[in-house]
Amino acid sequence: MAGLLVAGTSSDAGKSLVVTGLVRAWRRQGLAVAPFKAQNMSNHSMVCRDGSEIGRAQYLQCQAAGVEASSVHNPVLLKPGSDREAFVVVRGAPAGRLRAGEYATGRRHLAQAAFEAYEELAASVDLVVAEGAGSPAEVNLRAGDYVNLGLARRAGLPAVLVGDIDRGGVLAALYGTWALVDDADRAHLRAYAVNKFRGDPTVLEPGLATVTERTGMPCVGVLPWLEEVWIDSEDALSVGRWRPPSDAAPERLEVAVVRLPRTSNATDVDALACEPGVDVRVTTDPDRCREADLVVLPGSRATVSDLQWLWRTGIADVVRERARTGRPVLGVCGGYQMLCRTIDDPVESRDGLVEGLGLLAADVAFSPRKVLARPATTWHGLPVEGYEIHHGVVDDDGAFPGGTRAGAVWGTIWHGTLEGDAFRRAWLAEVAAASGSRWVADTAAPGFAARREAMVERLADAVEEHLDLGALLELARQAPGAAR
Repeated sequence: MAGLLVAGTSSDAGKSLVVTGLVRAWRRQGLAVAPFKAQNMSNHSMVCRDGSEIGRAQYLQCQAAGVEASSVHNPVLLKPGSDREAFVVVRGAPAGRLRAGEYATGRRHLAQAAFEAYEELAASVDLVVAEGAGSPAEVNLRAGDYVNLGLARRAGLPAVLVGDIDRGGVLAALYGTWALVDDADRAHLRAYAVNKFRGDPTVLEPGLATVTERTGMPCVGVLPWLEEVWIDSEDALSVGRWRPPSDAAPERLEVAVVRLPRTSNATDVDALACEPGVDVRVTTDPDRCREADLVVLPGSRATVSDLQWLWRTGIADVVRERARTGRPVLGVCGGYQMLCRTIDDPVESRDGLVEGLGLLAADVAFSPRKVLARPATTWHGLPVEGYEIHHGVVDDDGAFPGGTRAGAVWGTIWHGTLEGDAFRRAWLAEVAAASGSRWVADTAAPGFAARREAMVERLADAVEEHLDLGALLELARQAPGAAR
């Protein structure tokens, strides 16, 4: 078996992107390759077909590798509920909470679950490409680390360090990471790559030569800035990048997506942004919400808290005003729950019974049992698929897939429904009619799944062209023995 750890000099250095490109490139070569991330900290997750919950990025990486995603690919998922506490998912199922003070000391059982998952996965494929988290230079967290060099030490993995040149200081970040870790960890740092480069790579070469001279790590490539390539983000909304490259649709549909403080699974709106003529803006501005053709309340990891925020910002009043005047509103999962009459929550917020916005004739009751499912139905004869991740159960009538509607207010507990091209376009036609827009779907435009697949292919093309896959594969195959 062979394995490689892709670590980063910082968060958002491009680890997820590089892993996605590597697994697709090696899949093209006929290798049985699989992605792995010991621990994610993200509120953007996906339900696998076996009912387990993992990070969105790892789900996409599994698609790139051509393997069925499951909790073995992301055994630990931490979902922040506040600045001081995270909900824990282990092997795809809820496993309590982790408080900030326990982050470095209270995770031994999580580490064990992660190590066992890695060993299970490694025994089933030719090659595992593991993704780190944050940076191995966070030496304050090293004692409890099992996702960066802690995993490398346990599994005997060589690590390639990825640095983001776009944010500046990449040479210092590469050298500083190597210099900060201890000798035993440093032995696992075997190569490095630069990501998001713009311009002439020869300008960078003297700096790379210096890093290699001082660290002994060879540079295995410089990935250029890939304007048309991105993947599901763990930390931020990237809907603006989904806009079709040649969007000259004469009629527009304006969509305002409310940026809740604890937004989760915001990737639901990516599919809206890929439609020609649909302009999606993520906002906290009540006026923009008032003026848009459609307002979307996305999912939330803290439904009651985010509902209170809606009231404080005045957006709640705008949403209610829109409902009274027949202007479209969509709520997804937590956003749907906010649109209901009441929310009884002894689980997430522990606030008990609170009033919702009262726009949909349904009530929400939170249960300790988490619902994880992959439902499907039809709507106006069109197939609709989604996935469920929630504690709050809504007593709706099913008048809309996964939820209900009242006039121009729709709510669904299902994530992912808008990724279905036929359903999305038919529903947007209803939104356009209700808002008075003359927007019409371009049925000849590439669909959402097709655009995502094309993106993965372009990424793999770039990895094959700009990274030394042979050197990386040789590293993975010559992994040192695992430290116990």
